[in-house]
Amino acid sequence: MPENHTTVDGAGPGTLSAVAVVYELRPAPENFGPPQTAIDKRPVAGPVELGPLGLAGDTQVDRKFHGGPGKAVYAYADEDAEWWSGELGREIGPGLFGENLRTSGIDVTGAEIGERWAIGSDGSQVLVEVTSARTPCRTFAERMGEKGWVRRYTRVNRPGAYLKVLRPGPVRAGDQVRVAFRPGHGVTVGDFLPGAEPERMRRLVGAFAALGLELDPDVRHIAEKAIRRG
Repeated sequence: MPENHTTVDGAGPGTLSAVAVVYELRPAPENFGPPQTAIDKRPVAGPVELGPLGLAGDTQVDRKFHGGPGKAVYAYADEDAEWWSGELGREIGPGLFGENLRTSGIDVTGAEIGERWAIGSDGSQVLVEVTSARTPCRTFAERMGEKGWVRRYTRVNRPGAYLKVLRPGPVRAGDQVRVAFRPGHGVTVGDFLPGAEPERMRRLVGAFAALGLELDPDVRHIAEKAIRRG
């Protein structure tokens, strides 16, 4: 872990409230990437092994936009799901948004890019790193069946976060989730969907370089494009 980082004081532990993996592959929207989608995630009893490419028993079909080391798992907060539940008048259960990890007590939208979470309560804690925000797509829109879903989801800006696995191991519902490291640049998951602001992106790229951290390629592309525009 980088030596020069923000000490996370007062960031009380949250909880992993559910772990979800693909239930079954479903037909994807026509003329939209692969013919199937693995967005249908449902909670499973633990422990479930979490490795560099995701959870055991899970998969991602469209690897162009999902999966790989930088998007090994997708996390969404109970607090944001509860907000959507009130907004839509329907239950937003774990896995409905295609997430693998449902958290409670962790500010996912407010998490800094590069922030690290320790999951578990013993000395062999799993360690994950926040890499990027989730961008809504047509598959997600069809799953939800809500009019103007992509635009609505983007505007509300409760995107959830993709995570990279730095230290693998088993995870299960009920595990403690603690912010173990925060880079201190202040650029959060919520700073991407509404439109990347050039000065924030400049600060993000500079902080990652100074700390010797690896910025997710997709995030770097967005950041550098915003910097050129600014």
